[in-house]
Amino acid sequence: MKCYHCGEPCRNHDITIEDKVFCCNGCKLVYEILEENKLCKYYSLDEKPGISQSERKINTSGFAYLDDEQIQKQLLDFTDGKISSISFFIPQMHCSSCIWLLENMYKLNPAIFYSQVNFPEKKLSVRFKENEISLRKIVELLASIGYEPQISLNEVEDKVKSNVNKRLYYRIGVAGFCFGNIMLLSFPEYLSFDDSISFFYKNFFGLLNILLSIPVILYCSSDYFKSAYTGIKQKTINIDFPISLGLAVLFIRSVIEILTNSGPGFFDSLSGLVFFLLAGKVFQSKTYDALNFERNYKSYFPLSVTIKKSGEEQCIPVSKLKVGDRIIIRNNELIPGDAILFNGTANIDYSFVTGESIPVGKVAGEIIYAGGRQTGSAIELEVIRTVSQSYLTQLWNNETFVKRDEDKFKSLVNVVGKYFTIVIILVAALAFVYWYPTSIKAAINAFTAVLIIACPCGIALTSPFALGNAMRILGRNKFYVKNTSVVERMSKIDTIVFDKTGTITKSGDSNVNFSGGLLTSFEQRIIKSLARNSTHPLSIKICDAIKENELFETNSFIEHIGKGIGGKIGYYDIRLGSRSFVLAKEMEDEIDIVDMLNSKVYLSINNKLRGYFVINNIYREGFEEAVNSLKHEYDLSVLSGDNEGEKENLLRFFDDESQLLFKQKPEDKLQYIKKLQGKGKKVMMLGDGLNDAGGLKQSDVGIAISEDVSSFSPACDAILDASMFSNLVKFIQFSISTKRIIITSFIISVIYNILGVTLAFQNTFSPLAAAILMPISSITVVLFTVSFTNLSAKRRGL
Repeated sequence: MKCYHCGEPCRNHDITIEDKVFCCNGCKLVYEILEENKLCKYYSLDEKPGISQSERKINTSGFAYLDDEQIQKQLLDFTDGKISSISFFIPQMHCSSCIWLLENMYKLNPAIFYSQVNFPEKKLSVRFKENEISLRKIVELLASIGYEPQISLNEVEDKVKSNVNKRLYYRIGVAGFCFGNIMLLSFPEYLSFDDSISFFYKNFFGLLNILLSIPVILYCSSDYFKSAYTGIKQKTINIDFPISLGLAVLFIRSVIEILTNSGPGFFDSLSGLVFFLLAGKVFQSKTYDALNFERNYKSYFPLSVTIKKSGEEQCIPVSKLKVGDRIIIRNNELIPGDAILFNGTANIDYSFVTGESIPVGKVAGEIIYAGGRQTGSAIELEVIRTVSQSYLTQLWNNETFVKRDEDKFKSLVNVVGKYFTIVIILVAALAFVYWYPTSIKAAINAFTAVLIIACPCGIALTSPFALGNAMRILGRNKFYVKNTSVVERMSKIDTIVFDKTGTITKSGDSNVNFSGGLLTSFEQRIIKSLARNSTHPLSIKICDAIKENELFETNSFIEHIGKGIGGKIGYYDIRLGSRSFVLAKEMEDEIDIVDMLNSKVYLSINNKLRGYFVINNIYREGFEEAVNSLKHEYDLSVLSGDNEGEKENLLRFFDDESQLLFKQKPEDKLQYIKKLQGKGKKVMMLGDGLNDAGGLKQSDVGIAISEDVSSFSPACDAILDASMFSNLVKFIQFSISTKRIIITSFIISVIYNILGVTLAFQNTFSPLAAAILMPISSITVVLFTVSFTNLSAKRRGL
C-alpha cells in the first residue's frame, strides 16, 4: 500500500483518514492542512506530488533566529513596516503540483497575499502583511507542508546554479548497457540458426532480453510515462503520450511473442529507441545551452547610477555598485540597492515593488529598499546591500506594464499542440490497421515509427528561439527590449510617433544662453541646485551649462511634467519652465523669432520673471535619414510640448504640417495615440521615458530614447541608446525579417512532419531510425532560425 501523500510504501495501515493510508504522521499532517484549506487538488496534478515526511523532524525552535530584526533586514527584499517581500530557495520543488500549491499560499494564510514561483531556479517570491504574520511563521508554514526553504545568511543572494542532470546520464548509461547486451543476445535471431541448439538459445536469450528490457521500460523511460500520465489526469494529451504508447506497445508485444514462442520480439528496437531518445534529449539540451537566450540583465540592460566620489559625481553601471558607495538619486530615478538615507528629504514610491502608489516619507538614517523611486528633490544615500540586476529589471516586466495583446505565434503553437498529438495517434492507428494484414511486425513498426517521428517541438521552438536571438542581437546593438513579444509587435507597426525634446533633439552639445541680464554667481548656484533634481532633457542642459559646483539643498521640490520644476532654496522660491508656469498664471506663451530654432525655459525668482534660457535645438544624427526612409512606408507624427515656433524647421523633414502637433501635454499625447489606435493603427512611440510614460505605455511599442540608462521608465517596451538612433530603420526592418524567418521555419517544420509521418506510414523508417531523426529535426529547425536571424542582422550591419 502506498502513502496517499508522498507515494512511498507504507509499513503498516495504522495511519489512515477514511480510505487514505499514510506512511507517517508527517504526511498525514500535511494532508490535513491541505484538506482543511480545500487544497487537495494538489494530489491530482502529479503522480507523486508530495515529499515524504517520515524522516523529517520539524523543530520550530530551529527557526527562532528569524525573529531577530538584524537577520530579517539581511533576508528581506523589502519592508515598509506594513508589507514585506522575500525570496526563498525551495530545493524540494519538483513538479506542477508544487507550483500550484506554492502559488496558492494565500489560501493557507490570507496574510500571504502574493506568492510566485520561478521553477527553473526553484525560487519562491512572497509578499506578506507583517503585522498579521511573521517571517518565522511563513518559514514554519512552508516547512509544515514539506517545502522548508534553504536559507543562507552568508550569501543571501547567491544564484542557484543549474547542475548537470545526472539522472539523465544514469538513464542513458543503463539504456546503452541494456541495448548492447540485448543486441548481443539476439545473435541467434540475427543469424537465423535453424537447429535445435539455436532454438534452445533463442528461447533462453529471449527470456534474458525480457529481464534486460524491464529497467529500460521502468527506469530509463519512466519520465515519458509519468509525463503522459500527468497529462491524462489534467485531461490533455501531451507530446510524451504517443512516445509512451509506442514504447508500451513494443514492450507488451515483445513479451507476448517471447512467452508464446511466436516471434523474437522487438527488445532490441525498444532499448535502442529509448537510448537514442535520451541521447537526443542530451544533444538538444547541449545545443540549447550553447544558444542560451535567457536574458542576462548585466549584458542586455546596463542600468547605471550616479555616485559621489571625492566630491565629484560620476555615472557607473549598477553591476559595479559596492557596499559603502554614496549614490545620488534624482526625481523619478530608481534606487538600485538597499541604502541608508544620508542627505535630503526622501519621498519613496514603492508601487513597482508592492503596488502601493502612495509615497512613503523617509528621514536621514532610515533604510530605503531597492526598487523604490524617489519623488522629489535629489537625495544622497549610502549603499548597505547591493541587489541582483535581475531583481531591478524584473520591475520592467511587472504585471502593471504588461500589454495584453494577442501573440499570433503563441496562439498558433497552442492550437497545433492541442490537436497535433490526437491526429498523430489516429494516423498511427490507421498505419497499424493498414499493415496488419501484411505482417504484425510491419504493423507494429509502422505504428511505433509514426508515433516517434512526429514532433511538434520544432513548431513550438521556432518562435521563442528566433525572437530570443533577435532580442540578443538588438541588445548587442544597444537597443534593449523588454521581452521577445516586443520584437514580434515591432514587425506589425504602421505608424510612428516622435516626441521632440530629448528624442529627436540631442540632450547634450547644446548652446545655452540666458536672456535677461547677467546672472550672478549666487543665482547660477541656486538655478543649478534646482535643475539637478530633474531628469528632463532641458534641465540637464541647463545644469551642464552652469559650471558652479558649490550647490544648495532644495526643499519643496516639485516637477509638473510638461510644464516645469520648482523648489525653495533658503528664502528663494525658484521656478524653471514655461512662462505661465513660472509666473503661476494661465497665459499663452509668447512666440518670437528666437523660438524658431530653439527652446525657451523661463526663470522666476520669488514670483518675479528673471528672464529665460535660450537652448538651441540640435537634431540627432541620422534623424533626417531615418525620417526619409520611414515616411514612404509609415505614417509619421511629431508631438511637442513647445509652441509652434519650431514648425517651419520641422517641415524640412515632414511633408505635411498636420503631422506636427504642438503644445501637447502628456495627457494630450496619450489621447492622440488612443485616437490612432481607434482607427486600427499599430503605433510605435519614441519618447524620453519618464516625461512620456503615459504615451509609451498606451502605444503598441513604446521606446524610450536615453543618453544614459540611469532613469528608465518601466512603462516603455524598449530603451534605445541615443547613439544608435540612426539605426532605428534597421531595427524595424530586422523585426520584420525575423517574423518572416519564423513563418519559413514553421513551414519547414510542418513539411518535415508531413514527410516523416508519410514515410513512417509506408514502413520506410524503423522505430530506431525515427528516434534518431526526431531530435535532429527539432535541432535543425532551431539552428535554421538562429542562423538566418544572424544572417539577417549581418546584412543590415547589426
